[in-house]
Amino acid sequence: MTRALLIAASGLALALAGCSKPPFTPDKQYGSGARLPDPVQYLFPPMGIAKPIGWKNGEMPKVPAGFTIQPFATGLHTPRRVLALANGDVLAVESSGPGTEPALRPKDIVFGIVIGKAHGPTKAGNDVVLLRDTDGDGKADQRNVLIPKLFSPFGIAVSNGKLYVGETDGIREWDFAPGQTSVSGPGRLVTELPGPPIDHHWTKDIVVSPDGSKLYAGVGSNSNIVENGLEAEKDRALIFEVELPSGAKRPFATGLRNPNGLTFNPETGELWAVINERDELGNNLVPDYLTSVKEGAFYGWPWSYYGANVDVRVKPARPDKVRQAIPPDYSLSSHVAPLGLAFAPANWGSYAGGAFIGEHGSWDRTVFNGYEVAFVPFSGGRPSGPVQHFATGFIADGKAHGRPVGVTFGPDGALYVADDVGDVVWRISPTGAKPPVGG
Repeated sequence: MTRALLIAASGLALALAGCSKPPFTPDKQYGSGARLPDPVQYLFPPMGIAKPIGWKNGEMPKVPAGFTIQPFATGLHTPRRVLALANGDVLAVESSGPGTEPALRPKDIVFGIVIGKAHGPTKAGNDVVLLRDTDGDGKADQRNVLIPKLFSPFGIAVSNGKLYVGETDGIREWDFAPGQTSVSGPGRLVTELPGPPIDHHWTKDIVVSPDGSKLYAGVGSNSNIVENGLEAEKDRALIFEVELPSGAKRPFATGLRNPNGLTFNPETGELWAVINERDELGNNLVPDYLTSVKEGAFYGWPWSYYGANVDVRVKPARPDKVRQAIPPDYSLSSHVAPLGLAFAPANWGSYAGGAFIGEHGSWDRTVFNGYEVAFVPFSGGRPSGPVQHFATGFIADGKAHGRPVGVTFGPDGALYVADDVGDVVWRISPTGAKPPVGG
């Protein structure tokens, strides 16, 4: 049955795509003035997945002149998040979803098959792994499982002698200082977060405020556009502000379908995030975006997108909510699946202060989009130019060597990139920069 559904859906999607207007290129949607075509509703939307093949024979992503890329660690088990510590160590979060979401409609079965083809054969570890380069060659020669057997972990942060991990149903903490290679016990539950049984967007990203007094946690929606009912969306599609150490929380910003890459801009102190927007409206709707996250703001999901653009699929309509919705700061174009965000330090020259974004790549599109580390220049704390394709080559001839997820800068200014199809953590640095020695 599933094979028949997949064949039928693929044929219908291609036929419908062939009847539509020629798609415009993603660059038409970069920035604050993104073009938004008319929405198109489908029985099965356009779909396209790059077959995962991994990296072979010394293959690597491509970076601009003046930069060097090398594998910092290989042979990992689906690394999705990375965090560089003050002593030069790097923490990698190996993770996968809990697999509890039910298939309620025939198209859910098809989507599950299609999206499932985007992942490689490696079974995720669901561990936090510590990677250490002891000889300064830019490659980790020691690795330790710092925390084993977590429940679909994703977000990670270190502050004031504590290590925080965002599991799919809550945030836990451990006593920790850079240099440790193990932690004790199961950790303390800081606060619960919405998790299974549906858990459509299972990733829970976290970041600590600059003063260390609060955590911010992103919780994605339990559906594309409320097909599981509004009650299933309680405490979802938002960013929580969590008091430390009590764990008391409140919604900080809402209407964010799937917020990830929570990061404070060191220049302005503002919280920023990248958002995965809704699907099934066509190749070029709806653009994923990069935005500052304003306290008390509502960003539209599910009733509207990009401000007051109403999604007519959502019933009952809520004109009052649409009027409240504010547009995001910057469009990354449609279906790039941004999951990681980091701001460049001063030693990155013309890139300094800009935003690097791990784009996992499209599935709800006939022409691939994303599958790269993108760069958005900033000036005065705001985006100031078109997207630049910084680390590329993750996809070629319709096949995915890798898919970027989390990004982080180390104390030496190197950019570390988690690649969950290649099972690699990449290290990118200005050519000639000396790697740190961890420990």
